[in-house]
Order: sequence, then structure tokens, then C-alpha cells
Amino acid sequence: MADSRGSEVRMEPWDDHNRRLIASVHPPDWVNPEPAERYHLVVIGAGTGGLVTAAIAVSLGAKVALVERHLMGGDCLNVGCVPSKGIISAARAWRTARDAHRDLGAPKGEGPGDFALAMERMRSLRADIGPVDGAERFRDLGVDVFLGEGRFVAGDVVEVGDRRLRFRRAVIATGARASAPPIPGLDTVRYRTNEDLFELTELPRRFGVIGAGPIGCEMAQSFARFGSEVVLFDMADQVLPREDDDAAKVVQGALEKDGVDLRLGVKIEGLRPAGDGQEVAFSKDGKRDRVVVDELLVAVGRAPNVEGLGLEAAGVAYDRKGIQVDGRLRTTHRKIFAVGDVASKYQFTHTADAQARMVVRNAFFFGRGRSSDLVIPWCTYTSPEVAHVGLHPSEAEGLGLRVETMTVPMEDVDRARLDGEDEGFLRVHLEAGSDKILGATLVAEHAGDMIGHLSFAMTHGLGLSKFSSTIFPYPTQGEVFRKAGDQWNRRRLTPFAQRFFELWFRIFG
Repeated sequence: MADSRGSEVRMEPWDDHNRRLIASVHPPDWVNPEPAERYHLVVIGAGTGGLVTAAIAVSLGAKVALVERHLMGGDCLNVGCVPSKGIISAARAWRTARDAHRDLGAPKGEGPGDFALAMERMRSLRADIGPVDGAERFRDLGVDVFLGEGRFVAGDVVEVGDRRLRFRRAVIATGARASAPPIPGLDTVRYRTNEDLFELTELPRRFGVIGAGPIGCEMAQSFARFGSEVVLFDMADQVLPREDDDAAKVVQGALEKDGVDLRLGVKIEGLRPAGDGQEVAFSKDGKRDRVVVDELLVAVGRAPNVEGLGLEAAGVAYDRKGIQVDGRLRTTHRKIFAVGDVASKYQFTHTADAQARMVVRNAFFFGRGRSSDLVIPWCTYTSPEVAHVGLHPSEAEGLGLRVETMTVPMEDVDRARLDGEDEGFLRVHLEAGSDKILGATLVAEHAGDMIGHLSFAMTHGLGLSKFSSTIFPYPTQGEVFRKAGDQWNRRRLTPFAQRFFELWFRIFG
């Protein structure tokens, strides 16, 4: 299918679901509008950051143009958050079906699962969500949507095909993409990244994953639950090397329990074709080994999308890490800003969303919001999930802060035990001598849903003690926060205070 901009846009398999998706996020018959004489704002990139920026600006009365060269919705909708969480939810259901009889006395779930149906469900849901990020919706909001390659030809002009878009302000929100790591032989084998993993319709018998970060762990566990023989490789000695060590150990144990073959602390020596599969040669402590897999996922490396944007013509500085911005998200051209993965080390959809809300204020009004003020949580959606917000102790100490840490095991929470989800813990880092929350890690089956309580508290300057005086429904896993608040209050009961209360009750009791 060739569109009016000369590029073929399709997703495999080319079924009704993906046709519906493309019809929303890159309509083949789309005709770019005639440009306005001048726009208040031109946004390049229609992922989360670009979409939110455009929607807010146009709602305030600005004349806005939005440019997208590929798929509106960006990675999140098309090849990231949405499809991956559809896969994870299906894999969790498969695991529950297999284990519910043994653990809960439920009816037995027998026979092989239908991987193709699970993937079709994901594609259907993605297509259902697509119109929210689609071209027609944003046109209806009043945004001029241009599909095609956008590039700066001057400090106040973006060119899209034969259209020239003059602007007062611009926001670059082009995101990032999977990049190829320097592995010998990578260019000789068939491998997948997140950008084409979700095209699979048949379950691979042998599934290899290079990279034990969030994507690698999520997909390794999911495909193991589907029934693949999964091997997970990483040069680090543990999974999730950027997370709390104890949190990583819990996830590592869960992966092993699900049957993932962990090859950690290894060096990938090379890749090569092996029949219908790919051979991974690796070594550890001087010992060499080889594994052959049917499908190989490379889940390491991201590169900012800065090529072809004409940044030099606009005087916008960038490097291999992305576009250079100041605390207000302004580039080296004072009228051009950047948000999201192309300009941030926090490459999360919700970060792009938050920066987009900030950048509209900073670009047009008297806003002085700084990205460093944002309290950004994140989550790895394994089972159990690992969520974090704020500083790790080493980061806080590097800032000259004294840290006091408290841990509440999930096995102390009744609902977690009743649900059979008591692996994990809440670990809160406080500024010593106070209840000020500096950071926290939560390992729990629903950690991603729960970490927002702490994000809210940190954003609004509420200390941990506030959770002790907050009533949580019983029994819920959210009680872990009240328990943490109670633990902090108990620490305040110093020997002197305890003697005082004992004396009080002797006198007045």
C-alpha cells in the first residue's frame, strides 16, 4: 500500500485488525491540509508527547500543526506499552489457568493454549484504542495534521513535502527507536526488537532474549508462560541491574519458577544462522557454550530519532543521547522545545505526557516549570511487578542527604497472602530524622497501580506519617502503605518518650 507521500505503511499480519489500526493512525487516503499563514505551534512527532502537546495547545486557542512521518500514537500504541501489556495479560491468564487447580482447587485447565488467538486479541484491542490517537480525531480537535517527513529548513519553518509550515514556537517529540548493539554476527541473523515482536502469530518453541532489562524480563516471562523454552542472556550478574538488588532477586526467582533459563554474567561472543534458527555463542568465566533458538529478541539499546530533522538548519544542538534541552525543555534555539524520549533519560510514556503539559506553559505563558521538579515513577510489568519512584539511596547520598530506609514485606499484608501474591516488599527511603520520602521501591503483583500513592505524596510534599492516619479499605494490598507509616511512627517512640508515657499512665491511668 503506497500512500500519497510515497511510503508503504502496513503492519504484519495484514489482517482486519491492523487495517483498522492503520486507517486511524496513518490513513492511506489522507490529504494534508493547506498550511495556515503562520502557526502558533508546530509539533513534530505524534507519539504521546506530541499528541498531548498539540491537544492542550489547540484547546487553549492556539493554531497548531502536527507532523508525523509514520504512525500516530508512536511506540506506545503501536509497538510498546499497548501491545506488550496485552501480551502480558494473556500470559498471566495462561499461568493462572495452569496453576489454579493446584493452588486454589479450581477446575483443571488442560490442553495447549491458542497463541494465535492471544495475539489476535492484542491486535484487536490495539485497533480499538487507535482512534484516540488517530488523525481524524486530532483534525476534529482543530489541529492541522500533516503526514510525511517533517524537517526544519530555517529557525521558524518546517517543511513537509511541498508544504512549508511557518511557526512562532515548535516542539520536537520524535521519540526513540530500538538500536542494534555491537554483537558480532548480528547482521547475519534474523532477530526481532519490540518493533516487530508483536507480529508473531506462531509460538516459537525456542525463544532467546538478549537483555535482562524491563522489556527483556517482561517478554521472557510471558513467552515462558505461553510455553516457549526461553533463554535470557545478559552481561550483568542479575536481572534488572538498575533496580534495587533485593527487588531484582525476587523477579529473578519468579523468572526461574516460570522456567526461564537465565544465562547471566555472560559475554555474547557471536551470532550466526543455524538451520531455521539462530545460534547464540557466549562465554562465562572462560567457558564457552552455544544455544540455538527459533526466534531471537534483542532487547538492549535505544537511539533518539534525530536524523533527517534538519536540526542544523534550525540551530538545535544534539548528540548521540538526543536533543539538548535546558530545565525548561528549551533547545539551543529559544523558540524550539523538545519533550519525551528524544530529549529525556526517562523514556516512559507518562514522562512524555508530563513534559508535554509543562512545555505548553513554558512556551507560551509565564511558566517556569522545570523537568527536574517532576516526580517520575516507573514500573517493570513482570510478575511480581517492580515499581520505583524518586531516588535510590546511593543517589540521595551523592546529593549529601542522610538516608533512613524502612521495609515492609508483602507477606505482612493480609490481602497479599490471601491472593497468593505475598512475594515482594515495600522499601521506603526517608531523609534521616524526618518522614520526608526521598524514594521508594515496591515489589508486588500490582505495584504499577499502587506506586501512584507515593508519587502523589512526594509531588505534594506529604510525609510518610500521613499514610498512618489514612484509612485504607481492609483487606487490600494498599494497606502496605499504612503499615509503612505505622512503622515510622513506632520509630518515633524513643526510650525517653516511652518512659514519659509509662509515667503518664501511672499518674493518670
